[in-house]
Amino acid sequence: MRTSLAGRTGGVPGVNAVVVELDEAVRERLTGVTLSTKAQVREVLRARIVLAAAEGLSNGAIAGELAVTVNTVRKWRGRFALQGSDGLKDAYRSGRPKTYGPDVQVAIVAAATGAPPHPAATWSHRTIAAQIADTDFAAVSASQVGCILADLDLKPHRVRSWLTRRDTPDFRDRVADVCDLYRHPPEGVIVLSIDEKTAIAARSRRHPGRPARPGEPAREEFEYRRHGTASLIAALDVLTGEALTEVIARNDAVTFTAFLDQLDAITAPGQEIHTVLDNGSSHTASTPRSGWQPTPDGPCTGPRRTPPG
Repeated sequence: MRTSLAGRTGGVPGVNAVVVELDEAVRERLTGVTLSTKAQVREVLRARIVLAAAEGLSNGAIAGELAVTVNTVRKWRGRFALQGSDGLKDAYRSGRPKTYGPDVQVAIVAAATGAPPHPAATWSHRTIAAQIADTDFAAVSASQVGCILADLDLKPHRVRSWLTRRDTPDFRDRVADVCDLYRHPPEGVIVLSIDEKTAIAARSRRHPGRPARPGEPAREEFEYRRHGTASLIAALDVLTGEALTEVIARNDAVTFTAFLDQLDAITAPGQEIHTVLDNGSSHTASTPRSGWQPTPDGPCTGPRRTPPG
């Protein structure tokens, strides 16, 4: 890029107008900006001003062609001449002075990282603002609290849960036994994974949905009617993928024992069955009464029914 001053007026660069000469690489880059569908409007305008200046047009001619003021053309023409492509970027703006000092920000962070007042379970921007208002600091709006927390990437309204693992020395060995049972089941046995799902919301849509169409997914009505909750117990045959399910009224040892008896009734006599289940109280309490014998590996792999005799 090369710049110089021209001293002619009229339809060519006027007094003190900067003549801009572009090398091929810069011209291609600016042309690409003008043709881009993702560039900002102001970026496209500034690139067009520089390209027009490089063609030898005067500030007035460029202003008329692009429907902007002569001062706008002069500004970006001059900044490009002095700084190159960096001159087409927005200058740094300090903005207005901060309304709240560091003490207010520290108070907001202290509140957001502490426990909310009873009976609230989590913080909200509004409750944090109310907490700050009760202190000696300046009153702050809920929206300002949100801005400060967003700058610090703090999200007190979000809570993630975790489960502390019990100190079980042989936990990894027991997990390995279960995985080995899934991957390499004994020949001729049935391997069942059994568990319950409680408090399932029973709902029906107020209006029928629409099936999927080419280019359009299936659509489902947003509003629904509540029909209480339902609980389900299921046994999955991990080898065939078949599942036996049953809706249950209670999740207790009696229900689980009855479900084991149902499995016993529909399988061939003498068929060996391995079950995998958790250590729920209904499982561990019902096993001795159901006639199914626990495995030597412990209750983690569930009861095993072996052929009679």
